[in-house]
Amino acid sequence: MIRKLFKLKDMQLYLVSALPLFFALTEAVDGHAESLQKWEMNNEWVELFNGRNLDGWTPKIKGYPLGEDERETFRVEDGLLKVRYDGYSAFDNQFGHLFFSTPVSKYDLLIEYRFVGKQLEGGPQWAERNSGVMIHSQSPQSMQIEQDFPDSLEVQFLGGMKPDEPRPTANLCTPGTEVIYQRKRLATHCTYSLSETYLEDQWVQVLVKVNAGEEIQHWLKNKLVMRYKNPFLTNDKKENRNISQGFIAIQSESHPIDFRRIAIRRLQTSN
Repeated sequence: MIRKLFKLKDMQLYLVSALPLFFALTEAVDGHAESLQKWEMNNEWVELFNGRNLDGWTPKIKGYPLGEDERETFRVEDGLLKVRYDGYSAFDNQFGHLFFSTPVSKYDLLIEYRFVGKQLEGGPQWAERNSGVMIHSQSPQSMQIEQDFPDSLEVQFLGGMKPDEPRPTANLCTPGTEVIYQRKRLATHCTYSLSETYLEDQWVQVLVKVNAGEEIQHWLKNKLVMRYKNPFLTNDKKENRNISQGFIAIQSESHPIDFRRIAIRRLQTSN
């Protein structure tokens, strides 16, 4: 018998008991169920972005209902998933997220991205050449309409500004969450990784290894650049709830960015 346990708190919905991953993933939208089943059985890479359309993905823009993206912030062109702002007159804190359809727990996530163009006028200074992917996120259905960011862990992507100014990527940010980092509770919102700086519009490949509610690692060029463990929610001061699974989402924060690959495979664990 499959059990689904949900807990409602402050109008936000969190999965607090793991669904059997096989059944959760094979309930994905058309075009994903078969490939996700194959991923579960064979540990193969599966493309979450199919290069043709946004099947399996749902936008949530601040100030708008779930699924509404009238400015086409998230779009597919030339085989790329693009985040664009040509439909905006200016950026007014309309932070957005594009959610994949099903929650996951133990997996490797491979993303290839590049920053392009210039930041939209009105975007915050910190958001220039700044984006990311959210993991272990709350569901998009549980977000408030004016909520900036989902409670989640953000693998933050930063692009270099000047050759002589270090600006690492694959960093960690923690909206509504905290983690254990270097054996201590990490209350700092964003923490730099050990990565090099990537300038201009070069493609960057990031690998994220997610082991449920245990250790999470960020890798670039076969180098471990960030590790932490035991993530938990902090929006409920009476009870710090551990996070062991959640949704994946990419961001829109006012600077254009391209994604050419978003792929997933089951985490390799030793018995």
